[in-house]
Amino acid sequence: MDHNPRLKGAWAAKIVTLLPDAFPGTLGLSLTGKALDMGLWALETIDLRPFGEGKHRNVDDNPAGGGAGMVLRADVVAKALDQAAIGTPPDRARWPVIYLSPRGKPFDQATARRLSQSDGITLLCGRFEGVDERVLEAYGVEEISLGDFVLTGGEIAAQALIDATVRLIPRVLGNQASTEEESFSDGLLEHPQYTRPTVWEGRAIPEILQSGHHGRIADWRRAEAERLTKERRPDLWRAWCAQHSADPDEDREL
Repeated sequence: MDHNPRLKGAWAAKIVTLLPDAFPGTLGLSLTGKALDMGLWALETIDLRPFGEGKHRNVDDNPAGGGAGMVLRADVVAKALDQAAIGTPPDRARWPVIYLSPRGKPFDQATARRLSQSDGITLLCGRFEGVDERVLEAYGVEEISLGDFVLTGGEIAAQALIDATVRLIPRVLGNQASTEEESFSDGLLEHPQYTRPTVWEGRAIPEILQSGHHGRIADWRRAEAERLTKERRPDLWRAWCAQHSADPDEDREL
């Protein structure tokens, strides 16, 4: 449960999990942890086990049709989601309910921004072979994936999603401009960063960054962001060019 103070209207995350002790984890450290202590956002874990069936509180069963592993039961997950729904708006736009799943829509900065503008979210952390499809359908659960790989459970993915979302909440970082200049903020990767010493092991900071000419520095950073995106993420580069009516194959001086 959430033992931190919470400012009125603060964004909140409710997490349905078999491993409530995994939270807050890294979310309780650094800026996200400080913001949690300040009540800028709230965290509540809902242990799935007490909703289990029988003497041993079973939460899973064999997959219908056979196969390896176990599947989380629809009736058990439904009870936990009902508990999580207490005090939250039924409008999924205001309070998304999300299942962390490798088959979900890929998580990106735009999704993090959308979630940060909601009242809060409920995250369902899967285990074993997954969750009975019927409860996902009945509760209008949105599926989100962190990438094309499989984890042993959704807890690590949930922490990553929350971290990316919470840092976009006003006052959490303290400098909102930093979120506007970093990777993916405008569809491009971030430009290279440098700091002291001016020369390190024979490698110098680019002269343009020491010129004090802010206009030229901005142009250099933009060109570097475009170059890196084109080289490392051609998918992002094509999407950015389409958005800006540019030819991704054009011989641009990047």
